Amino acid sequence: MFKYFIGSYLITIFGLATAYIWGNHVHGGSGLTCVFIAFVLAILEISLSFDNAVVNAMKLEGMSPKWRHRFITWGILIAVFGMRFLFPLAVVSIFAGVNILSVLDMALHDVNKYAHYLELTHAPIVAFGGAFLLMLFMDYFTEKGKSLHWICPIERRLQKLHKFKGICTLTTLLALGIILNILPVEQRLSVLTSGIAGIITYLSIDGLAEWLERRQEERAKQCADAVKCSGLVGFLYLELIDASFSLDGVLGAFALSQDIIIITIGLFIGAMFVRSLTIMLVEKKTLDQFCYLEHGAHWAIGTLAVLMFISTFKEVPEVVTGLLGLVFILSALGCSIAHNKKNS
Repeated sequence: MFKYFIGSYLITIFGLATAYIWGNHVHGGSGLTCVFIAFVLAILEISLSFDNAVVNAMKLEGMSPKWRHRFITWGILIAVFGMRFLFPLAVVSIFAGVNILSVLDMALHDVNKYAHYLELTHAPIVAFGGAFLLMLFMDYFTEKGKSLHWICPIERRLQKLHKFKGICTLTTLLALGIILNILPVEQRLSVLTSGIAGIITYLSIDGLAEWLERRQEERAKQCADAVKCSGLVGFLYLELIDASFSLDGVLGAFALSQDIIIITIGLFIGAMFVRSLTIMLVEKKTLDQFCYLEHGAHWAIGTLAVLMFISTFKEVPEVVTGLLGLVFILSALGCSIAHNKKNS
């Protein structure tokens, strides 16, 4: 097990050392404080993203070793630099109408102003993530032909909805409509636009993945190209899932620190451990051993989507999000162990 986390441990040592140096030189001798904050942020990221690791593992099982490696290398750079550093800057730049370099300068030298702008963009950001994740939740439980159920009374009823075309989209739009009636008028357009963008993004990636799978099956002579494209689409799909999961963590990080460098370091450490855990789950075939783990992860996804929607108008503590997700994962794990013993 240790071998899967060697890279994560090295990143942790490097990251905490960097946080210490940054704190001493930029914040006047606050190195240990910055180390502590970065460590707490890493724990927060891991606790919020454990269900993400399970979902990622499920998708990675169908990918080649090459694309698995790219997920842990290229993917971590995209996840950290793109989602946890560049994305907040880009969002503030767009909504504030300020050049992104000016936003970076603001984040480094006027953190209160930067945090204010980021807070103003909270509702549309989580609306996008909530819509994307709710689509993922509904798509999983309404899949035709699913024979294994965990929370049987609910999951059986959800599966019967597959006969209604577009049920996932309709459910997500209904959830958006409920939220819009609660929000102030001035926020409704941005939240609606972001929510629809989340739906379209999911449908586009999921549709392209299905098309490539069919093409791969029908045209065996183009198998190499099909696998390459399928790997790329799967990679992009996983990055979007990771991005949606990380939205609440990125925004919630500002409750602990307003220093974007310390935030990036803490989230980087956490994201690296989640990636390492994902690879371990795949190579040890953990999902095959614990049959309800996927179900628990998707229930955690559905819960996170609902909490994201709620957070557009009411603050939801990150600890609540993390604990609820962990409850579903641990419950599914316990039920899987009991199921294995019963059938052994």
